[in-house]
Amino acid sequence: MELLCMQLQGQLCQELERIEGTTKFRVDRWLKCEQIQGGGVTCIMEDGAVFERAGVNISVVGGKLRSEAVRAMNSQGRELPEDEEMEFRAVGISSVIHPRNPMVPTKHFNFRYFEVIPELSERQWWFGGGADLTPYYLDEKDVKHFHCSYKAACDLHGPSYYRRFKKWCDDYFFIKHRCMGRGVGGIFFDDFKSKNIDACFNFVKSCSKAVIPSYIPIVNKHKNDGYGLREREWQLTRRGHYTEFNLLYDRGTKFGFSTPGARHESILMSLPPRAAWHYCHNPEPSSKEGQLVEVLRNPKDWASV
Repeated sequence: MELLCMQLQGQLCQELERIEGTTKFRVDRWLKCEQIQGGGVTCIMEDGAVFERAGVNISVVGGKLRSEAVRAMNSQGRELPEDEEMEFRAVGISSVIHPRNPMVPTKHFNFRYFEVIPELSERQWWFGGGADLTPYYLDEKDVKHFHCSYKAACDLHGPSYYRRFKKWCDDYFFIKHRCMGRGVGGIFFDDFKSKNIDACFNFVKSCSKAVIPSYIPIVNKHKNDGYGLREREWQLTRRGHYTEFNLLYDRGTKFGFSTPGARHESILMSLPPRAAWHYCHNPEPSSKEGQLVEVLRNPKDWASV
């Protein structure tokens, strides 16, 4: 899993730098030296011509789980002992790409492996992850391409995987106080395990292979599209919604901050560099912005469109 994360980070950063041209990633290698051991590599690009911010972070950490972290995990359906210390190990990659042009959607993905070793019971392990797309203006062909890319990866491992993980994504990335999705979804899975750890890893590997071909053609298609102040303001408004979800609802963000010695710079890498909030902003239903909102409130079966 560690090698997979390193390879994907290198391939994606290389591809984004190729598109960007002159702006390069800053590579920040970091180590934890408190209760949590390990480290990671954060690659961050900011203020580019194509990408206003793009971050690709990998981490390999371990140590003892705090009780609040265990309770948070159990609240999601796990059954970890809360009255004993547990060693844990986590390996993962996460990325968020915020483009400058409002016609290019934001992409997020992460893949992770987690294991805990209680003192008095057997080791438990699972995989998690997913990928989702957040457009500012709707291009149905783009969304279909994105979903079909991950459906193809899912179908290699189980006929029900895509439909199951697509619904999970729609449900998870839902901004409850706005009654709309953060974006147009993708796939999301957690607690992914079976009797065969290699089969689970191979599924994650197939999903990781879809990261670049699912998104880069969309970037190339729209990176030079024209836009004006209205489109930029809508992009910033939608980025505000994106920020609300990450800070209020995202489990990964909450878990990260509950971990001793949390590296907040890497956790907050996912936020857009600029966002806006407008009081009671409701676009006209017939406008392009309103058409997007309708889709965010009523998810489609994009792979069948």
